Amino acid sequence: MAVQSDLMVAINQIAAERNINADEVVEAIKYAIKTGFRKDYPEEQESLLEVEIKPEEIQPIRVFVDKKVVEEVDNTSTQITLEAARRIEKKLNAGDHVLVDITPSGDFGRVAAQVAKQVILQKIRESEKEAVMKEFVDKMGDIEYGIVQRLDGDDVIFEIRRAIAIMPKEDRIPGEYYRSGSRMKVLLKEIRLTPRGKQLIVSRADNEFLTGLFMLEVPEIASESVLIKSIAREPGSRSKVAVFSKTEGIDPIGACVGQKGVRIGAVLNDLKFGMFEEKIDIILWNENNSAFIANALSPASVSDIVITNEGEKRATAFVPDDQLSLAIGKEGQNVRLAAKLTGWNIDILGDSQKKEFDKERKAADKEVKEKKATKAKVETAEVETVVEKPKKVIKKVVKKAVEKKSATKKVAVKKATVKKVTKTTKAAK
Repeated sequence: MAVQSDLMVAINQIAAERNINADEVVEAIKYAIKTGFRKDYPEEQESLLEVEIKPEEIQPIRVFVDKKVVEEVDNTSTQITLEAARRIEKKLNAGDHVLVDITPSGDFGRVAAQVAKQVILQKIRESEKEAVMKEFVDKMGDIEYGIVQRLDGDDVIFEIRRAIAIMPKEDRIPGEYYRSGSRMKVLLKEIRLTPRGKQLIVSRADNEFLTGLFMLEVPEIASESVLIKSIAREPGSRSKVAVFSKTEGIDPIGACVGQKGVRIGAVLNDLKFGMFEEKIDIILWNENNSAFIANALSPASVSDIVITNEGEKRATAFVPDDQLSLAIGKEGQNVRLAAKLTGWNIDILGDSQKKEFDKERKAADKEVKEKKATKAKVETAEVETVVEKPKKVIKKVVKKAVEKKSATKKVAVKKATVKKVTKTTKAAK
């Protein structure tokens, strides 16, 4: 087996320590060396430089520049005389390009080496971060344990394996305390592109976090025998989860609660902070809207559901008068979550208001029917008017024609009578 040079050993060691590819370390070194030549070759001319790294040779690093062959040199950095070029390659002519070795003799100098070191470290950090992000690309939506590092303004900084993740303010549970060094479950929400590069974003307030916790604790949900159809959540306070069983014989609510509440208890423990605990209502999903709305208003008992406007998704729920406050909830939370869960606007009324509601609804329906009937009559009258109008016009024209013809006939008769009288007078004379 060939013996590796000191340079190659160092490259492989860095790659192993940082868990990145050795080629990425080599590219970082090349970039750093090019940076050292910025004085003679600005960034826009950097493409002219070519760095060659051959660890097995005595001089492992060599730098070349692409120069144009000319008769007279105006810029020594990018041009070379024909005579000098032919000493490198005899067949060259004016206008050709040639790679010229500009590797410094000895070392690159202390300042250049320091700059190169900083650039190499920066590039290696970027490569390391990119490699870490690749580990999480296919894990978005999963639940992971994170260790709280510190607070950065309103953001919480977590360490997850080798990655640093950020939990923005909107993804925090309101009122939750994040103690440095504490370990808690978080949702891998997304990889966001920021001015500083790619950043892993985590959440505890997202609905998907609750879904992920149920998938960890309820095998039936993980195997998709039981489906979570929708979630309505006010993080840190209360949530409603609508579940449905695809498999006959499996009780979806029982599967989520578990024996003696073990499963739902584990989920609640992950949401618990201090003395505060997020309450969770497990709701049976139903394709019938009325039944689903009634279930969603749990724990209140619903007497009746009236769909008042299906197009606008508006419904009225009737509950016993003594359960009105329970159905509405504290500050309207129960009905608000039920509306989010079902996607319907829900009005809550007591049973004692049912008669008045029916009366008002009948009156409203009657008014609507009357309006429709009036509208239909107006439309019919307009149609009749449109039909009758041509008839009247025709009658008028015919009448005028008849009258004209009659008048013409009378004039003709009158003329004939006058002629006859004239003839008779003449004969008498």
